[in-house]
Amino acid sequence: MKLKWKKLIKPFIFVVTTSLSAFLITTITTTEKNTVSARQLMPADSTLMTVPVSLYEQLGLDSAGLSRDAFDNAMRGYEQLEEKGRIKNPDIISIIDYSLPSSRKRLFVIDLKNKLLLFNTLVSHGRNSGTLNANTFSNAMNSYKSSLGFFITGDTYIGEHGYSLRLQGEEAGINDNALSRGIVMHSAAYVNDNLIKSQGYIGRSLGCPAIPEKLHRKVIERIRNGTCLFSYSPDKYYSLHTKMLKDSIDI
Repeated sequence: MKLKWKKLIKPFIFVVTTSLSAFLITTITTTEKNTVSARQLMPADSTLMTVPVSLYEQLGLDSAGLSRDAFDNAMRGYEQLEEKGRIKNPDIISIIDYSLPSSRKRLFVIDLKNKLLLFNTLVSHGRNSGTLNANTFSNAMNSYKSSLGFFITGDTYIGEHGYSLRLQGEEAGINDNALSRGIVMHSAAYVNDNLIKSQGYIGRSLGCPAIPEKLHRKVIERIRNGTCLFSYSPDKYYSLHTKMLKDSIDI
């Protein structure tokens, strides 16, 4: 009887042992494959994971001279104006950075849709805003000063300075007198590199953002009819009184 039992138990032990070994080998192999796959999906060093690049960095606007504050504030106000339906052409935004001297190219025209810096050129400020730098700003008639804040570009016309672009001020008490003051974008012979070389700064306007004659038509054509234009300065009065940026911060 004992002999028969031994004869029966040995095959059983062999089958169980073989099955268990096969199971263990399969499990270990699968685990190793999964580990290798996981390693392939994960970066070798988690600290090297790609960080999303902002449009400001992508376009090299820092190297071009545009301040980060000017860009960030411009985008916050732009979003508000777009939500309110004020912007007819959301693809383009223009920024004048008056924290830069007039000897620097401080007008930036950006194609947001295609992520391109279309123009970076000289632009004047008002004669009573300062000489090399624009330090004071106004919304008053006959002040001959530049105005800060957000504008919507209007239609074009042929005037005293040729092909020109009307600007609608969007901020009450800050730039909403732009149309009545005749604040427009136009060309001017006094906006050129030769003046910078001879006197250190370009000519000044009566408050208009005048741009070089050789570029004015191309710039105006791209930004006319319902795009956003933001004139920036780290000006304390503007910072305290603008509702555009205060509202955007509170959202």
